[in-house]
Amino acid sequence: MTNAPTPPGDRILLLDVLRGFAVLGILLMNIIGFGLPSPSYSHPGFDVSAALSPDLVAWATVEILGEGCMRGLFSLLFGASLLLFTTGDGAKGAAIHYRRMAWLLVFGLVDAYLLLWFGDILICYAICGAILYPLRNARARTLIVLAALVALLSTALYSVLHLMLQFARDAHEALAGGADPATLPPGFESAAAGWREFSAPYLVGAEAVQEELSQRRGSYASAFAWNLPQVNSILFFVNPVFLLWDALMMMLLGMALYRLAILRGGGSPGTLRGLMLGGFALGLGVNGWEVARAITGGLDLVGTFAQLQWSYHLGRFGMTLGYLGLVAWLLRHGRLAALTRRLAAVGRMALSNYLLHSVVALFLFTGAGLGLVGELGRAQLYLVVMALWALQLWLSPWWLARHRFGPMEYLWRLLTYLRVPAAQAAVPVPEHRPVDRREQ
Repeated sequence: MTNAPTPPGDRILLLDVLRGFAVLGILLMNIIGFGLPSPSYSHPGFDVSAALSPDLVAWATVEILGEGCMRGLFSLLFGASLLLFTTGDGAKGAAIHYRRMAWLLVFGLVDAYLLLWFGDILICYAICGAILYPLRNARARTLIVLAALVALLSTALYSVLHLMLQFARDAHEALAGGADPATLPPGFESAAAGWREFSAPYLVGAEAVQEELSQRRGSYASAFAWNLPQVNSILFFVNPVFLLWDALMMMLLGMALYRLAILRGGGSPGTLRGLMLGGFALGLGVNGWEVARAITGGLDLVGTFAQLQWSYHLGRFGMTLGYLGLVAWLLRHGRLAALTRRLAAVGRMALSNYLLHSVVALFLFTGAGLGLVGELGRAQLYLVVMALWALQLWLSPWWLARHRFGPMEYLWRLLTYLRVPAAQAAVPVPEHRPVDRREQ
C-alpha cells in the first residue's frame, strides 16, 4: 500500500477513452437542464409535442441512444477507478481515499450551488465512493450479485411508483371531472392530492415559466436564488431516493468488470462482440419500445418520466454494455485511432471537462452571462452540444501536450495527497494493451 500518486504513464487507455466518451455524452442530457425551463428536464411533453418535429426527433434520438446509459457508463468507470485506486501494488490507504472523496464532494457542492448546476452528479459519486470502499476486496461474483440486487430493488420501486401515480392521476381527473367523492373508493381524495403535489413542478402554466426564466436570466444573484431550492430538493430527496441506488448499481458492476479484466483491456474478441451486439440489441429494443409508447401516449408525464418506468434499467444497462463493448472492440482492432486518442485526452481531464460544461452553461444561459435560457429549442441546443464537444476534443489534447494534468485534476491531486504534483509536461497517451486474464 502506498500514499504516492499513480504515475500518469500507468493509466489504462480503455478507461480513459470510455471516460471521455461518457463525459461528452452526459452533456446530451444535461444541456436540457442548462438551457430549457426546468420542467423539460424530466418531462419532454412540456416543450415537445407528439407531432413530428426536429425537437421530437432530438428527444427520441437522445432518449434511445443516451438517456441513463451515459451516466451509467460514467458510474461503471467510477467503480473501476475505485478499485484501480485502492487495490493492487499501488493501493492507496483509507485516509487517502476518503480525503479524495471529501474533495470530490466539495467540487460537487461548488458545481451545484455556485456554478448553478442543480443536476450535478459529483456529490452523489463522492457519497457512493465512500460507501463502496469496504467492498474493494470483494470477488466479482459478489459484486455482480449486489449490483443485481440493487437493480431489482430499484426496479421494484420504479414499478410501484408508476402504478401509484397512475392511480393518483386517475383520481385527480375523476374529481376534476365532477365525480362525487362519496361514490369513489376510499383514498381517492388523498391520492388526487398526491398527484397535484407530484405534478406541480412539471405541469406549470406560462406565468410560472416566465417567472422562472426571469429569475434565471436576471442576474447571478437571482439565478442563484432560483437554483438554491432546486439543488436542495435533489440533494435531500432525489439523491437518496433515486440517484444513489442508480449510481451504486453501476459502480458495483464496474468494480466486477474491472475484477474480470474487461475494464482493464481484457476480454476475448467474442466477449467484446457479445457485449456490443447483445447490449445494443437489449438497449435499443427496450428504449425504442419506451419511446414509441411515450409518443403514442401523447408524451404524458407518467409515461415519459424516466424513473417511473419498470423497464428503465434494462434499457440503460443494455446500452451501457453495448457502448463498452464497442469502444473496447475499436481499441482492440485499432479503429478510429485519432478519435480515440482525443477521447482519451478528454477522459484524462474528465473532472475539468465536466465542470467546464457548467462554466460554459453559466455564461450562456444564466444572468451571470448571456441569459439565453429558454431562448433555444431542444434541437437547437444540440448545436451548442456539438460546438462544446469540438472544443473539448481539441482543447484536451492541446492542454495535455503542455501540462501533466488537467487543471482540476491537478488541484484534486494536490488536495488529496497534500503535496504539489511533480511538474512534468506532455505525458503521451499509452498504447492499448489487452490484459490477459492470468494477470489478475
